[in-house]
Amino acid sequence: MNEIIVEGSDIIILAILVLVVGNAITQKVELLRRFSIPIAVTGGLLCSVIVAVITAYGGVGIVFDMSIRDTLLMVFFTTIGTSAKLSRLSAGGKSLALLVVCAAVFLALQDTTGVLIAKAIGVHPGYGLFAGSVSLAGGHGTAIAWGNDAEAAGLPNAALTGIAFATFGLIAGGIVGGPVAELLIKKHKLTPTEAQGNQITVTDKPEDEPEYSLRRALGIMLVIAACLSCGEVVNRWLFSNDIKLPGFLTAMLIGILITNLADQMRRPLCVSDYDKVGEIALQLFLAMSLMSMDLSSLSGAFSTIFLVLCIQILVITLFAVFVIFRVMGSDYDAAVIVGGFCGLGMGATPVAIANMNAVTAKHGPSFKSFLVIPLTGAFFIDLINAMVIKFFIGLPMLQEAPLPGT
Repeated sequence: MNEIIVEGSDIIILAILVLVVGNAITQKVELLRRFSIPIAVTGGLLCSVIVAVITAYGGVGIVFDMSIRDTLLMVFFTTIGTSAKLSRLSAGGKSLALLVVCAAVFLALQDTTGVLIAKAIGVHPGYGLFAGSVSLAGGHGTAIAWGNDAEAAGLPNAALTGIAFATFGLIAGGIVGGPVAELLIKKHKLTPTEAQGNQITVTDKPEDEPEYSLRRALGIMLVIAACLSCGEVVNRWLFSNDIKLPGFLTAMLIGILITNLADQMRRPLCVSDYDKVGEIALQLFLAMSLMSMDLSSLSGAFSTIFLVLCIQILVITLFAVFVIFRVMGSDYDAAVIVGGFCGLGMGATPVAIANMNAVTAKHGPSFKSFLVIPLTGAFFIDLINAMVIKFFIGLPMLQEAPLPGT
C-alpha cells in the first residue's frame, strides 16, 4: 500500500485548516453552537473520518508525524502557569481538595462499570479496566503502558483495546462536556459572579503599552521559551534522581514561579496575552490529536466500543451532575467544572480545557474552573488512577478469572 507522510510545516498548515473548517461548521450548525462543541473536535473528527475513508477505498495510507504536538501541549500548560497568580491560587484550595476526592471515587466507579460490562459480555474482566479508567481517564499513554504489561501477563490485544477506548473516549469527552455544562447553566439560570466579571477587565497591561507591540510580543515569547527551557532542565534533574514527571507539568510550575515573581517585582505579566497564546496552542494540539486518529483500524470493534462508551458516558454524566456540581457549589463555576470534568474523565486534560473554553467564551469567565481542573489533571489524576488500577488488579475476581486461551 502506498503511504503518505504528513510532517513538518504541513502538519501545522493542515491543523489550521482543520480548525478553520471546524469553526465554519460550528457557526453554521446551530446544534454544535448551542451545546458548545469545541471547534477542534468538529474539524478534527471530520478530518479523521475523511482519512479513514481514503484509506479504506483508495488504498493510500496517511501517516501523521506528531513530534511538534508535545511542544504545543507544553506551551499551553506554560500559559496556564503564567495565569496562576497567588491571589487566584488561594481561592481554589478547598475546591481542589474536594475535586480530587471526587475524582478518586469516580475512577473507582468507572473501573467497576468496565469490569461489570466485561463480565456481562463474557470476556475476561481485565478487559473491563481498559474499558474504564486505564484508557478513558488515563488516555493513550496509560493505555499503552498498562496494555503492554497485560499482554505480557497473557491478556491478548490489551494494548490495542486500550488504544481503541482511549481514542473514542477522547471524542466522547469533547462532545459530552459542553452540552452537560450548558444544561446546568440554563436549568439553574447561572451567570459568572460579579467579581469574575470585574476581574476579566484587569489584564495587568501597562497603561503606556499599546494593545500590540513588537516589544510586548517578544516578551511573551521570551517568557514561554524560558519556562520550556527551565522546565526541561528541572525534568532532567528529576529524572536523574528517579523522579518522573511529565514535561508539561514542570513547564507549568516554572510559569507559576515566574508570574508570581513578576508580581513581587511590580512588573506583572499580562494574563490575557498568555491566555490567547495558550488557546491557540491548545486548539492546534487538539486538532492534531483528533485529525490523526486511525479510525479504520478500530472499525471492527466499533459496535462493542460504542455500547461501552454509551454506558460510561451515562455514568460520568450522572456523577458530574449529581455529585461534582453539588460538591463544587451548584453555581456557574461548578457548571463549568462539570464540563471540564467530563472531558477529564473521558478524554484528557486538554479536552477538559477545550470544553471549558467553549462554555466560558459563550457565557463568561470562570477562573476557579481553570485553576482546579488543570491542577487535578496535571498533579493528581494519574497518581490516583495508578492506585485505583492496582487495587482492581488485586481483586480476587481478576486474579481467579482464567486468561483467554488457557
